[in-house]
Amino acid sequence: MWLVRVFIPGRGIRIGVHRGDTVYDVSRHVPTISAWLQSSVGDPQTALDTLADLAGSAPGTYPAAMFDNVPSPDTPHWLAPVDGQDVWAAGVTYERSRQARQEEADDGGDVYLRVYSATRPELFFKARGEWVVGQFGEVGIRSDASWNVPEPELAVVMNPALEIVGMTAANDMSSRDIEGENPLYLPQAKIYTAACALGHGIRLQTFEDFPQVAIHLEIRRGDEVVFSGETDTRNIRRRARDLANYLGRSLTFPQGVVLLTGTGIVPPNDFTLHVGDRIHITIDGVDTLTNTVKVV
Repeated sequence: MWLVRVFIPGRGIRIGVHRGDTVYDVSRHVPTISAWLQSSVGDPQTALDTLADLAGSAPGTYPAAMFDNVPSPDTPHWLAPVDGQDVWAAGVTYERSRQARQEEADDGGDVYLRVYSATRPELFFKARGEWVVGQFGEVGIRSDASWNVPEPELAVVMNPALEIVGMTAANDMSSRDIEGENPLYLPQAKIYTAACALGHGIRLQTFEDFPQVAIHLEIRRGDEVVFSGETDTRNIRRRARDLANYLGRSLTFPQGVVLLTGTGIVPPNDFTLHVGDRIHITIDGVDTLTNTVKVV
């Protein structure tokens, strides 16, 4: 079961529950993602059960396939499953990510080795909710960067109490040459227009540690697959609850928050994205995210 936001011409933004081949419109009782996240505080499982009941009595239903379109004001489409939530990200949580960061760094990247083994994780702001690209939307590569890659990640969704209520697929777009020149340039390498995308919905599930799921990345240029790779959440060094606890230190999220949990798939150093590339991210049992690349 997924909690989704969709756009329908003439009706605007609707909140739905996606089960099987059907989206059940629950907007009457759940006007926003924020409202549902706030209602789940203290008892997420009951909130999940109530949402399932609402879907069962929903006054309107839609075939899920009707939203499988490139976003356009004239066409029904999926929206990113966030509204008032900020998106944050954890860095260097996989060994492969640590290696890649050290390889790209002009100074050898000792800082990445130290944060990989440190008690305190690397956490950084990624995007405001309204900046996030949804399913079939366009993600951006910076016009002033020459080495751009997608970073496929499992995104954890939390309510205002930082209780984990679900997850989705995420793309944390990154300009490796900018961060590699100086780690202090990370905000410029990571935070820009269309630099964050999330899957079609929130796969609703409570958990304290990461579910063991495979993450797949495929990049197509025309009809050619120019890169593919996979990893598994068993390779994440840190626990989901530990990341959530550090994120909540001296910081509150009244409307909930989404946390990207790091990447374990890194294309080779001679690879960079091109305009028009199609990025396909699949997390088994969670979601699939497809985006096209543009320059911003």
